[in-house]
Amino acid sequence: MSSGDGGGSRSRPAPALARLTGLDPDAFASEYWGTQPLLTRAQGSFDDLFSAAAVDDLVADRALRTPFVRMAHEGSVLSPPSFTGSGGFGAEIGDQLDSAKVLREFAGGASLVLQGLHRTWAPIADFTRQLVADLGHPAQVNAYITPASSRGFDPHYDTHDVFVIQISGAKHWTIHEPVHEHPLADQPWSDHRDAVAARARETPAIDATFEPGDVLYLPRGWIHSAVAQGGTSVHLTIGVRAATRFDVLQRLVAQAGEDPELRRPLALGVDYLSPSFADDIAATVSAARALLDRADASALGAGMERAFERATRPAPVRPLATVDLLADLAPSTIVGWRTGLPAHVQDDDAGVHIVLPDRTITLPAEASAAIHALTSADHAAGSLPALDPDSSLVVSRRLVREAVLVVR
Repeated sequence: MSSGDGGGSRSRPAPALARLTGLDPDAFASEYWGTQPLLTRAQGSFDDLFSAAAVDDLVADRALRTPFVRMAHEGSVLSPPSFTGSGGFGAEIGDQLDSAKVLREFAGGASLVLQGLHRTWAPIADFTRQLVADLGHPAQVNAYITPASSRGFDPHYDTHDVFVIQISGAKHWTIHEPVHEHPLADQPWSDHRDAVAARARETPAIDATFEPGDVLYLPRGWIHSAVAQGGTSVHLTIGVRAATRFDVLQRLVAQAGEDPELRRPLALGVDYLSPSFADDIAATVSAARALLDRADASALGAGMERAFERATRPAPVRPLATVDLLADLAPSTIVGWRTGLPAHVQDDDAGVHIVLPDRTITLPAEASAAIHALTSADHAAGSLPALDPDSSLVVSRRLVREAVLVVR
């Protein structure tokens, strides 16, 4: 079983998704997911996630480096030396963010993009983990900070779905229908530059000014551009890399190497332009059809799950505080499965195994009930199911030290 967000299914209620959309997750899934935009006017503040003050904090005090930051002016990306510099003595790194350079460029009309905030800003990291659990697809977060009346990027489309959260200021968005539906990662908007530009001159599907608290869901492929209105605009863009049926098909095709018919060599001196080559094509199609017919849904699902796990990260742990706590772990201390940890619990004659991406932890069989219980609920460290108090503390200490459990 996959623990995911503690062993449960990703079909449970979706609080992060509901906060963004104002809809029941099933309604969002059936009416909007992957098909059409949704603009949700402010139902509350997102100040707990991000703010203009957070931007200044990150720029001035967090020593961010590229590629965690970039800048653009009127659609053109600026070269890193124009906004980065050396960290100085003790940190001789040439691409740390230079707050004075950022000020100069920003005051001159350039937009600032803070990338990967799900890795550098704790409130956003926590929210993103919850949203990933809600969606079942990986996500990442950027912040776009745009000076008044400045357009950061030309009309374009993304190859991933996005949620846009207006944090502060106002921004006018113009959104048009796709010219290339459901684009894949290797099908960027620049491949359709002329069609995108032509579509951007047509009547938009959405033409609106976003105020703080407004949220837009935009499926990949929808063309968009934005201009700040009357002051500095700060918005978050949550990018969602949705798994597709193409991903499933790629995994199926990857199995073709296991079929001797598909490994068979083509004829000696093959002429690819000859009508006889059609026989090879027919044989290939026949073998491929047989491969598809015997597709193993369980194996494919397991492969897709592993890909999801590789694209996400579990909640961080605090090593020093954890070591101090382990020295005197109280029986009443509440412990629980580490959020987002990809783990599978398996039982056999040798015991109960917690299979992690980089190792497997094996415990005696008598700990099985406790381990399975921990994947779905928190427990007191000294009172794990089916274990006596001393054994409970031993198991709890071991799994906290292994960063499988965390103290709540």
